[in-house]
Order: sequence, then C-alpha cells, then structure tokens
Amino acid sequence: MKIAIIPARGGSKRIPRKNIKLFQGKPMIAYSIEAAKECGLFDKIIVSTDDEEIAEIARSYGAEVPFIRPKELSDDHTATIPVIAHAIQTLQEQGDSIDTVCCIYATAPFIRSEDIVSAYNALLTHNKQYAFPVTSFPFPIFRGVKRDEEGNVQMFFPEHFSTRSQDLEEAYHDVGQFYWGTSEAWLEGNPIFSEAATTIILPRHLVQDIDTLEDWERAELMYKVLHS
Repeated sequence: MKIAIIPARGGSKRIPRKNIKLFQGKPMIAYSIEAAKECGLFDKIIVSTDDEEIAEIARSYGAEVPFIRPKELSDDHTATIPVIAHAIQTLQEQGDSIDTVCCIYATAPFIRSEDIVSAYNALLTHNKQYAFPVTSFPFPIFRGVKRDEEGNVQMFFPEHFSTRSQDLEEAYHDVGQFYWGTSEAWLEGNPIFSEAATTIILPRHLVQDIDTLEDWERAELMYKVLHS
C-alpha cells in the first residue's frame, strides 16, 4: 500500500493557522491534498493533525483523518520523521499494510502531481530509502559571507575568494514540499539527507519556503504570475 501523510499541526507561531489560512482563495492544505489525489498513486491520503478544525477542512477536500496526533508530537520542536513514524505505526495497528509513504507538507502551494510521480519513480529506479525534490542555489554558496552586528563580513570559504563563480561546484537545497520513503526507513528513523536518498531537480520558480508573512506575500505573487 502507498499512502500520503500530510503533517498539519495547529500551533503555527509565525503565521497563525498557516496550514488552513486562505492562499489564493483556498486553505493552504488544500493544494497538498489535491496534488496527492491528482497523481493517482495513493491508496490513502492521511492528514496527521492535533487540531479538529484542520481535520474538518482536510476531510472536506478528500483526505482521511483516522486519528488525532498526540500533544507530545505536536510542539515546535517535533521533527518530521517521528510524526510520520507515528502515523505509520497507528495505521498498521488499524490493519493497514504499508510499503511506501510520501510525507507531503501542508504548506506547499507549488507542489505538482507530476513531481510526486517523478520522485516515486526515482525511488524505485535507484532502489533508495528516500526520494525528494531539490533545487539549485541562485548564488554560489562558496562565495557566501557572514556578517556581524557592526556590518563586518567574513567568507565562509575564504579559500575560494579568487575562484571564478563558473568554476565552483553547483549546490542544491531541499525544496520543502515532499519526501518519499519506505515504511522501514521512516520507522527506523533513518536520516533523509544522506546516501540513502535520491533526488529530482525542480526549477527555482516552483520553490518558495513559507515561514514568514514576507514569504507568504512573495509566494502569492509568484503563484499569480505562474497561473495568470
């Protein structure tokens, strides 16, 4: 059985109620649920939440909420892997036999069903424990600097001060949309960012973290341009 698990706790601090806040006319979580449905891969689409309002909205868009996440897995410091492992264990106790799980974040309005499918195919093709999308940094990370309170700067990699940008290795970062994994990898708590994972590459214009109100406003502008 292949399932999607969408973690969506109710206690967002920087953007209150972020998971169900309206984004271009729809609750944010709706985009993740709809992409999961559209890709056609999942036997079940589960939302793991501690919040009854989120649960009700998730059900209205076609997801299942067969349990309420416990408080000890719903605070600011809870990592993703324990939340997914709890969901898998709970579903197994309810009789489900689960092979692969895709953790889909609830705040990913740029998520596309075809990317979910591509990452799943990469997981199978490369016989890995995890697969997820990345995108390239727009500026070489080896030319990055840190800045102190007085405005002084120091290079993170001073050995590359004279290296031409085109000669520096390209670097990538996680796009923060979804992660495929085998049920065993999630349950064993294996790290995602490791040789156990493979990746697919997304263009930068489909990637935007949404952690602050400034991020939210930028994401809405990007979405309007993409869907105009």
